[in-house]
Amino acid sequence: MSNIIAYSALLFAVILGTAANSFAKGSNGFTILLPSIFTAITIVCCMYALSVVMRSIPVGITYASFAGLCIIATSLVGIYKFNQIPDINTIIGLILIISGVLIVNLLGKIN
Repeated sequence: MSNIIAYSALLFAVILGTAANSFAKGSNGFTILLPSIFTAITIVCCMYALSVVMRSIPVGITYASFAGLCIIATSLVGIYKFNQIPDINTIIGLILIISGVLIVNLLGKIN
């Protein structure tokens, strides 16, 4: 599998993971049926997409990239959908996460 396909699958996994997080928030502790079902479906599909990515990209790089990008995307959903505005320390932390993901993907080598 080419890296372009693998990174496309990673992006898809991030979208699914972010959707799962948003549905989980809407499920109110899994007490509301429909968002709870959507959470389960999207997280299973997300894990499948990650397993596809791990055929080509090492597990450490895959999961570090997924986790970092999912944190950023979920934070943006929180701002947009739930009006959860981050403070300056949170913004600095998010910038550090973005930096870490870039370093892992552009400079890191795990064989």
